[in-house]
Amino acid sequence: MAGKRKYDDGCAVAHALDLVGERWALLVVRELLLGPKRFTDLQAGLPGVSTDILTQRLRELTAAGVVRRRRLARPAASWVYELTRWGAELGPIVVSLARWGGRSPGLRPDAPIGVDSVLLSLEALFDARAAEGFAATLGLRIGEDDFTVTVADGRIAVSRGEPDDPGATLATDLDTLLALLRTDRPLDELLDGGTAKGDRGLIERWRALFPLPEPVPVEDRT
Repeated sequence: MAGKRKYDDGCAVAHALDLVGERWALLVVRELLLGPKRFTDLQAGLPGVSTDILTQRLRELTAAGVVRRRRLARPAASWVYELTRWGAELGPIVVSLARWGGRSPGLRPDAPIGVDSVLLSLEALFDARAAEGFAATLGLRIGEDDFTVTVADGRIAVSRGEPDDPGATLATDLDTLLALLRTDRPLDELLDGGTAKGDRGLIERWRALFPLPEPVPVEDRT
């Protein structure tokens, strides 16, 4: 990481920012929280990053022990990037940042957002009180990506891949998923461009677990 600017400060916060504080670095971590990705998949999830910058950030994060590169077993045999165990510990930090940033009055709900960002936002928006007494596993297929969302004991877990025995599955596009989460429009109306299998009541209950946060009051910003 020669030439990289550092805070050169003994504070652990400053050192953490030395490791993941460069532009795009923490977003690379965000893109890997749900599982390994190829370089091209990372580019797709970070459309504003250049090839050179992404290469540099991956090199820096690998040198810092946050990310590693490995080759998948045959028949895929492609190279992927994934978080190390230590790097994966950034998960709650990223979710906390999403929860904090979600209350900003400046956040644009109409701005572009990636699939992984939306799935991670489920953890940030999750209302444990609303989920009291509710336990379910839901399969989500968004475009070509499969995810498992599990709610149990007042907690939520999101992972990449198909669930073994879901109570319901939902296959749709990203815009429809956002409408499902952000509006009260009827499920049948929203699923005009998608399919739902299994317990539809489960999907209705599930979509109510992610209330949008109230923007931080003006008096708390002064």
